[in-house]
Amino acid sequence: MAKTEQKMYNERRFHAFREIIDYCAETYGKAPAFHIKNSDGSFRYISYLELKDRFYALCNVFLDLGLGEKRIAVTGSNCFEWVLSYLCAATVGVAVPIDKELDPEDIRSFLELAECDAVCADDLRMKGIQSTGDTPWRCLSFSGVLARSGEVSPERDRVWQREIKKDEMHVLLFTSGTTGSSKGVCLSQENICSDIYSTVSVVKITTGDKTLSVLPLHHTYECTLNCLLLLSRGACICYNGGLTRLQKDLVLYSPTVLVVVPALLKLLSRRLQKSVVSELPDRYRAVFADKSLGEGVNALPFFMRKIVVSRVRKALGGKLRLFIVGAAELDTTLVEDFGALGIRTLQGYGLTECSPLVAGNSDFYHNPASTGIAIPGVEVRIDNPNEEGVGEIITRGDNVMLGYYRDEEATAQVLRDGWFHTGDLGRMDEEGGLYITGRLKNVIVTSNGKNIYPEELETRLSQHEEISEVLVMADKKNGEEFIKAKILPNLEVLRERLGHLPTREEISSSVQKVIQEVNERIPQYKHIKVVDILTEALEKTTTQKIKRFGNNTK
Repeated sequence: MAKTEQKMYNERRFHAFREIIDYCAETYGKAPAFHIKNSDGSFRYISYLELKDRFYALCNVFLDLGLGEKRIAVTGSNCFEWVLSYLCAATVGVAVPIDKELDPEDIRSFLELAECDAVCADDLRMKGIQSTGDTPWRCLSFSGVLARSGEVSPERDRVWQREIKKDEMHVLLFTSGTTGSSKGVCLSQENICSDIYSTVSVVKITTGDKTLSVLPLHHTYECTLNCLLLLSRGACICYNGGLTRLQKDLVLYSPTVLVVVPALLKLLSRRLQKSVVSELPDRYRAVFADKSLGEGVNALPFFMRKIVVSRVRKALGGKLRLFIVGAAELDTTLVEDFGALGIRTLQGYGLTECSPLVAGNSDFYHNPASTGIAIPGVEVRIDNPNEEGVGEIITRGDNVMLGYYRDEEATAQVLRDGWFHTGDLGRMDEEGGLYITGRLKNVIVTSNGKNIYPEELETRLSQHEEISEVLVMADKKNGEEFIKAKILPNLEVLRERLGHLPTREEISSSVQKVIQEVNERIPQYKHIKVVDILTEALEKTTTQKIKRFGNNTK
């Protein structure tokens, strides 16, 4: 297939985290690396020079504790101490990020599975870990991390004496919330640094940028693209105090860049549209009755459009220029919504095993319908495509993991002939644009051999504002297989439309109307035959992906 000619920025490439720390301290000096709100409401800035001093000091603390070449877990809410602990753990040994939302017993299970010698955690998680049994691990609270990194001499030479090998594990991540079903992904610093280099080669990030960290740091998506990448370019990181505070924090910190998942972008778009409509003069409100946020804004008279765009941008902090979106399929309407406000939305595709980014839209390639083209230095192919060009997505590059932790069989299944087999299904266009159609293991094969991709139907349904959440699956009754959709209706939308809280009959009628519209646009064999209308939200992962197992499938 033909590929779009890759244009690239001339950016510096790093091979280890300590290189990033040293270069940024020398280049950006007193510029803020972190902008932090203290518990008393005051603010504090941590410069790149202070980050360097604390980095080397904490590395020496770890070495003094005998943690050289040992596994050090990091768990807790997003904060500077989390990042500092992670950087130092990965430099002197192996960093093991663990989901802060896990039960203390599950956190302990991962500590044992990863053979950790120490754990760094915020006070809440540390209390839980220590209250559930003996603690054979060295325990360093985040408050202790902050204190000790300010007390110990930042001796650099001792840290640089330790070689960071290109093919050596320095980060160990787990792919799910239970040890029984989880795979440990082994990443080198070269894996992560190569992904950073490839990304900044096509998406410009500068020292003038500021981000608001919203997604959990234990995921490579947030940790690589919205933390290490930003730090490598001299940008500034702030932390969101929770989704209920998101819009307040946007105004408080005025970020220029946000790394989000589609569910968060959709929520933000809906909130903004509701706010816009409530503030418009009556004669303009009807414009938004059957239009998305972007369509409505563009349909307003020029003078009113200018006022609305200015107000909305102010509600987002006034400086936001870029959304980077991943982890699930993006509704192209959202790209148009924020484009109408002067904010670019770049969708990408990646996996934990690839550090994580594989392909993406960029400053040089922008196609909202696609997840983008392979980033520089990474190859992407479609393996064994069918008549529609759909096959398994495979990739290779310096960003691909070393393998799965203590699981040679699982590693051999996905790393074959130099290519990583993602388990995702997709197709590519003539320009190399990648389109994700679903997960290989989620494909529903009908009795006559037809393939149905649940993700395709979920995307179609989610485009209707009456639908808040949806999960599509195969089901059977009396030996007959059919397609079923579990749907959580958006009661707020229905209430606004009807002028009152909807009855069960009205909810059912609205949902069935959406199902009918979707079924009319797809082949008969893909039709949704059964609908379960939910009263509670579907279970999700910490990146807001709807789980395809457990209670959701019952």
